[in-house]
This record gives sequence, structure tokens and C-alpha cells, in this order.
Amino acid sequence: MFTLEQINAAHAKVKSGADFPRYFEELKGMGIAWYETSVADGHTVYHGADGYKTTSPARYALRAIAGVANPRQFQTDLRAHQQGKTDYFTFCGQCAAQGVGQWIVRMDLHTCTYYDRHANEVLTEEIPRV
Repeated sequence: MFTLEQINAAHAKVKSGADFPRYFEELKGMGIAWYETSVADGHTVYHGADGYKTTSPARYALRAIAGVANPRQFQTDLRAHQQGKTDYFTFCGQCAAQGVGQWIVRMDLHTCTYYDRHANEVLTEEIPRV
């Protein structure tokens, strides 16, 4: 099974959203089936086979999530992040400001789905294959 140390080593290679597809493949290779990240504090729960899971600690102080999602601005911020124009912490701040409270990455579907703080879907994207 995968460990937080392995996940952290893979994450350390990510400098921007442009690196995400390679990171995704590395996590998938570890046996991670899906994971969910909370924008409020940056913790992530990683799920594997047979109910195995591990949770990372919070990555920053609690952030307020806007009560109403702004999908148009979020997509603009996401594109900039994917192009390497922002780092992870900046992107998380933008998510919070645009009402995105969580994302779930599914390895089997090759998707990342963003949700508002009420668990309504804001956007689902297919993750590019490397």
C-alpha cells in the first residue's frame, strides 16, 4: 500500500498545474484509486484497494470558502494554474475565493471534479494522459 511519504515525494516534483498529469500517473502507479482534497485547509484523503486510506495533515490555516461558486472565474484561474502561472497555494486561495470547497480525482475515470461547499459540482475535467 502507498504511504504519505511516497505521496509527498511525488508531490514535491510538482511545481505548477502543468506538472499535474505526471503526478496523477505516479499516484495511480502507487495504487491510489481516488482522492479528495479539502480547499478549507488543504488536507487530502487518499483511497486505495480494499478500503485502505490515508490522510495528509492540513497544509495551511483554515480558509473561508465563498458561499456562491463563480464557475467562470474559477475556470479562468484553473487554466492559468494549468499553464504554470500560479503555484498550488495560490490556486487553493483562488478556489476558496471562487466558491470551490473540494475536488475529487478519480484514477479510473481520469477526471478531476470540483465541488462547491454544498457538494454541488462546479466543473469536471478529464486529466490529460502522458
